[in-house]
Amino acid sequence: MAQPFSLQPLLELMQTRTDEATRTLGKLIAAEQSQRSRLQMLEQYREEYAQRLRENIAQGMTRPVMLNYQEFLARIDEAIEQQRIVVRNSELSTKAGQEQWKAQNRQLKALDTLSQRHDARQRYRESRQEQKLQDEFTTRKFSTPAPSDSNDE
Repeated sequence: MAQPFSLQPLLELMQTRTDEATRTLGKLIAAEQSQRSRLQMLEQYREEYAQRLRENIAQGMTRPVMLNYQEFLARIDEAIEQQRIVVRNSELSTKAGQEQWKAQNRQLKALDTLSQRHDARQRYRESRQEQKLQDEFTTRKFSTPAPSDSNDE
């Protein structure tokens, strides 16, 4: 009878943890992409607003209006810098998530290798047992005397 893999509960736990690490990594990657999109949107908005300022300067504008534009651009620049920090932090989180996923995956692969070796040993034992039974059957078949026909004499 085949013996079950003694570390099967641990293998299943590692599979669950690896699945969880995969889901977490997916969420981290999605969050990073979202933060990058926000940064890109802010940078694009800043460029559009700066373009409007240049156009208005070319057409002529009052000093207070120009100061309002410049003040607003400074606030956008501040928001962009804050968003860059958020993106960097998100990148770090993603990298940490990747490392966690890799570690979980290595542990899972190690246990899976042990499980495969266990299965191979079990199959080998079973095939040896089956061969032994076939050998015994063959030996019995050819070692028993053939029934003689007593009517020939």
